[in-house]
Amino acid sequence: MKDGTVATDGPTVVLADFAAGLSFDDLPPAVVAHLKLAVLDGLACCLHGATLPWTRMVADLVDADGGTPEASLIGMLRMVPVANAVLVNATAGHAFEMDDIHRDAITHPNSIAVPVALNMGERLLGTRRAGVPGALVLTAMAAGYEVACRVGAAAGTDLLLRGFHPQGTVGPLVAAATAARMMGLDAAATANALGIAGSLGAGLMAAQEGAMVKRLHSGRAAEAGVRGAELAAKGFTGISDMVEAEYGGFLAAFAGTANIDRAVQGLMPGQDMQWEVLNTGFKPHATVTSIHGALDALRAVMTDNDLAAEDIAGITAHVSHATYVHCAWPYKAQSITAAQMNLYYGLAVIALDGEAFTAQFTDDRIKDPKVLSFIDRIQAETDPDIDAQGPGARHMARVTVRTKDGRELSHTERNRRGSPENPVSAADLERKYDALATPVLGAAKAAKVKAFVADLDKADDIRPLMNLLTA
Repeated sequence: MKDGTVATDGPTVVLADFAAGLSFDDLPPAVVAHLKLAVLDGLACCLHGATLPWTRMVADLVDADGGTPEASLIGMLRMVPVANAVLVNATAGHAFEMDDIHRDAITHPNSIAVPVALNMGERLLGTRRAGVPGALVLTAMAAGYEVACRVGAAAGTDLLLRGFHPQGTVGPLVAAATAARMMGLDAAATANALGIAGSLGAGLMAAQEGAMVKRLHSGRAAEAGVRGAELAAKGFTGISDMVEAEYGGFLAAFAGTANIDRAVQGLMPGQDMQWEVLNTGFKPHATVTSIHGALDALRAVMTDNDLAAEDIAGITAHVSHATYVHCAWPYKAQSITAAQMNLYYGLAVIALDGEAFTAQFTDDRIKDPKVLSFIDRIQAETDPDIDAQGPGARHMARVTVRTKDGRELSHTERNRRGSPENPVSAADLERKYDALATPVLGAAKAAKVKAFVADLDKADDIRPLMNLLTA
């Protein structure tokens, strides 16, 4: 595909062909239903994230840039150029650790795909008389999910353990495929969009221990993908074998491996399509997903045995090696980001409060002496038996509680609540949406957004939705 012409049938081209050729009629009902929930959940995350200081700083930055007002800042009262809009909105979507998660890709697609699809749709509204249908938004999101989650899964935990943040590295592929499909780019241009965006990804996991910049990785990924699609539409070329190149390709550079089969799984002739959309789960806790299994296990021990925090003498969390490296570093009350990423803090607030949601992650709570004192009762260790079950058990956890009256109680959580194997209900997600969206939009507007998204596949135009999303 050098000089803009397709020259191989490697994974990059296969993925681009799939994304460019995807139509709404190709989407099974279960995929459509899941994507509508992903939109509702993603909008909830964006709306709550829009209120947070790190998102506001990015919004102020793009305000100072000026430019053509073509796309909305979700939860705010202004419009900016589309690349700036997705920079802000995807930062907001990832701003509080509540966006969805594809376990094998370690990526949160909806915080990127939702704002990219909607903001690109707004740009289209400015260039044509016809409306932008909800079916196009869902189709473009499906393209973003399917392309990026396959590549991210091919990289797997190796990418994470090498110190890269999947949201910043895999995320541009979500955005590029979503934006390219919204623009109706052909397969060659879509491949170029992926080849550009894949070269622009970045994000260091050290950001999790206190820096605001972790949130920005998602926004920058969205911006990179949109820019990649825009440039590809003009004939600008990207890396033709971006995914599979032996030297400097995505898998070789970020993961050190080339799991080509996983990158194109279900897309090759003769294979049954396995939708990665359906392998994406939602988050009931406002924390990194890797610790959800441990949080669920502790809650189960306490509920099943009618325990209160004051009954607990000690807690041991047995987790995978990846989770231990990712989340079991000594807790210091340096930031909300760090608290949300830390196993010990998460277990402490579950023990003390029974939940780990927005109220548990405030500037006062993360340094509360009562929480810090309880953390002294918690320890964690890598469990070889969990690791022996392979990457699919990465979120598995076994928690042992020692009570002050001498009992030892354990619970093993194989599949965290909210995972595809242990899903939350649509009603659960609606309650999460209400809790996050209502304070921003007000009850009446929030209810109208929820009703619109429920019938998004039937909507002739997304304009009413975008009008509702400005607070």
